[in-house]
Amino acid sequence: MRKPVLAKTSMDMSIEELAGRTDHRKLATWAADCAGRVLPYFEEQYPDDPRPRAAIEALRAWVKTGVFRMADVRKASLDAHAAARNAGEFTSARSAARAAGQAMATAHVARHALAAAIYAATAVRDATPSPGADAATLRERQWQYQHLIELAES
Repeated sequence: MRKPVLAKTSMDMSIEELAGRTDHRKLATWAADCAGRVLPYFEEQYPDDPRPRAAIEALRAWVKTGVFRMADVRKASLDAHAAARNAGEFTSARSAARAAGQAMATAHVARHALAAAIYAATAVRDATPSPGADAATLRERQWQYQHLIELAES
């Protein structure tokens, strides 16, 4: 049986509910943190491709400054997604780059943070050998949930 394209866990609904009550900029920080945790999966395979890292850095700059130029947000996000397409199908590198692209899109629409986190969990799943993949994915989602609680309360 082929695995689902995106990782699913028992934490998904709890994370979504908490995200719905969390400030936009805190969600952006969370999305950047989630994507940043899995960025090494991409950079280990494509060390000369700066696009996913640039997307995360651009999002962190938006969180700090509040300066929003749609053309910049769109370019950084789409560049990270282009890097994902170059990484091939169903790889941890691809999911990590997608996490970065979705994280950057959070500057425009807060709910993109959820997709960034799911892609990050998918990167973890795809980087982990089969017997431990589900447990590793759940641990990642538990970290994401705890981290979001901490950010939401700060």
